[in-house]
Amino acid sequence: MNSIIERIRVLLLVCLWTGCNFGEGTNVKPATLDSLERKTILERSPVLSPEKSLAAMEVEKGFEVQLVAAEPLVSTPVALTFDDKGRIWVLEMEGYMPDTLGTGEDQPSGKIAILEDRNGDGIMDNRKVFMDSLILPRGLCLIENGLLVAEPPNLWYIEINNDRAGKKTLVDADYAVGGNVEHQPNGLLRGMDNWIYNAKSARRYRKKGDQWLTERTHFRGQWGISQDDFGRLYYNNNSQNLIGDYFLPALGCGNEDQRSVAGYSVDIVKDNRVYPIRPTTGVNRGYQEKVLDDSSRLVKFTAACGPLLYRGGLFDSAYHENVFVAEPSANLIKRNILEEKGYITEGKQAYAGREFLVSIDERFRPVNLYNGPNGAMYVVDMYRGIIQHRTYLTDYLKKEIGKRALSTPLNCGRIYKIVPAGKSVKPFLMPHEPLALVNLLKNKNGWVRDKAQQMLVDGKMVSAAPELRKHLETSDDPVSIVHAMWTLEGLGILQYEDIVHLLRHSNWKVRSAALNAASSVIHSDNYKQFAAELRQMISQQDTLTAPYIAFQLHCISAFDQPMADALWIDIAKQYPDNRYVADALISNIERKENIFYKKIRSIMPDSNLAINRQFEKTLDDIKKNESGKNLALLNKQFPKGAQAYQNICKTCHGTDGNGIASLAPPLNQSSWVTGDKQKLIAIVLYGLTGPVTVNNKVYKAPEISGEMPGLLNNDELNEEDIAQVLSYIRKNWNNNASTVTREEVLKIRQRWNNRQQPFTAEELQKW
Repeated sequence: MNSIIERIRVLLLVCLWTGCNFGEGTNVKPATLDSLERKTILERSPVLSPEKSLAAMEVEKGFEVQLVAAEPLVSTPVALTFDDKGRIWVLEMEGYMPDTLGTGEDQPSGKIAILEDRNGDGIMDNRKVFMDSLILPRGLCLIENGLLVAEPPNLWYIEINNDRAGKKTLVDADYAVGGNVEHQPNGLLRGMDNWIYNAKSARRYRKKGDQWLTERTHFRGQWGISQDDFGRLYYNNNSQNLIGDYFLPALGCGNEDQRSVAGYSVDIVKDNRVYPIRPTTGVNRGYQEKVLDDSSRLVKFTAACGPLLYRGGLFDSAYHENVFVAEPSANLIKRNILEEKGYITEGKQAYAGREFLVSIDERFRPVNLYNGPNGAMYVVDMYRGIIQHRTYLTDYLKKEIGKRALSTPLNCGRIYKIVPAGKSVKPFLMPHEPLALVNLLKNKNGWVRDKAQQMLVDGKMVSAAPELRKHLETSDDPVSIVHAMWTLEGLGILQYEDIVHLLRHSNWKVRSAALNAASSVIHSDNYKQFAAELRQMISQQDTLTAPYIAFQLHCISAFDQPMADALWIDIAKQYPDNRYVADALISNIERKENIFYKKIRSIMPDSNLAINRQFEKTLDDIKKNESGKNLALLNKQFPKGAQAYQNICKTCHGTDGNGIASLAPPLNQSSWVTGDKQKLIAIVLYGLTGPVTVNNKVYKAPEISGEMPGLLNNDELNEEDIAQVLSYIRKNWNNNASTVTREEVLKIRQRWNNRQQPFTAEELQKW
């Protein structure tokens, strides 16, 4: 009881200090900044009250930013989710980087709190702690009567008992093994197909009764993940504005030897320029040429995160499915516009030379964006001075942090919502009756549609089946049709008869979704009917669904391999120069690539055809994966090296050393790894920036991140540790080069004693 009284007392004091009255209006009292205040904010980056921080923002004309919650009601928020009552479940990572050394990061200070707006004014006024004593928690997701919680290395399912944590079930003990805080899985997005997807991960999850299913999927992004109206996923990494998938998320994961599948992890918005309105010298590589412009402002993304496809229905229709991206290092939120050309999606920045939202408050750190039940866009502001993790923290940034005392305080945090100016925004509470939920599948707010589907599935409301099937047959809205189909699938009652007419639907996205759902309904009694439908679609040259047909041939091969093989050849003949179809076909023939390649070359010998080029690429990947290394012996020989690779290098270069799309090039069979030791040591100590050629292939942004950070300033690794990790990669996979010694590392460090900036490949080649 005393702790509750104390919290109320502190809350009242803070409300008086900030000018915020949680009982009146829908926002803090209006504030303005005079010229002296602006000058102080720009020069000293002081801690601002929520009122003043709002005044320090500039948002696109026609919109306004409103406060939803602030300290002490919330502290260091990094992720949130809404429940059916409109309450916010917020995850607080209080232990993140307490100082430049990361002192105390291993302390159990993280929390999950429930924030509630009891008087309906749009501002949270009540807080309950659901869980505490968490170490750097990073993701949460409501499902059925519980909450998924990501607390590295584990993924837990926590039952909810009257807003209190109940029984814990371990879903995945390896959810976030290795890597540092910046490079561990997160997101926990409930996809339209009833699976839960993640950023910085190649796994997806699903609750089936009391069991949890885990499956392999495509590796996606770094921090934050979002979906469009049909369930396609979008994400990014710290230097890329927006990456995404052309196709639905479950497809094309059947061949582990296939390093990448065309149409997944695509660079959607190639323009990575940003336009802050304050000097942003406090970025990790601010000392490098072209990182900052002549006004000391960040030029390109360095901490892109939290991408959101706006689907709230509250903004003007021109904003529907625009993608908003947070950039906490530049204190801004960017707006991108997507354009669809068939199944190919392209994007561009909405404006030239400006942003959707900017701030002169250096501590304004938007790290995640969400659609809300009321249609508003919600902004999670970590409100923190330090956001760069110690693993890569440069001496330059340490000095910048010291100049403006950015290490403290550690107990701030805000949540905002962005709404059309002057527009009334009312709370939205979800009903619980099956029929009412089915009707909400037609709602213009994507959050409401998603939640209605989830509540029907979580509540096992099979009584809604007749209305859902009626919806499939009579609705003229493709989005609600697909929601109804996936709701039936989530309830475990979708039938082949439910999707067969959808395979002939006039809207290609409905046809594609039905093809995707076929995995759940095809069995020994109906696979021949399904095969006949596929043949019909092939004969009609349905080019928009052709990749989906190719992806789903495994539904036939499970029951009749010769029939599936015949369809495979038919599709290959129909689309020999379509690389998306080619990769979809290859995704179905794991361990049989050589056999099918010979068949194709005998029918279509032209090596320039996409089908043959994609085969060659996959066969080359298979060769790279053929390693007879004894990993146990390597781990024993270089224990610190193996651990450092697991914690730092693997997250970008992959477990197999073959690199990860949009992040880093291969280490396996790379002459940079197996060649001159001095160059390799220099790269690992000081980093590498710009294009680099590996095995005659040029890797450059956006195919990989524009820069590999060095470990020179990493206080956790000494010269012996670095020597071990270099020896580990020089001996691993298909590599077989000599080891590196501590003395060799020390020699390079001494040679370049005063250097801070990373090397370029061109510089190193001149040695």
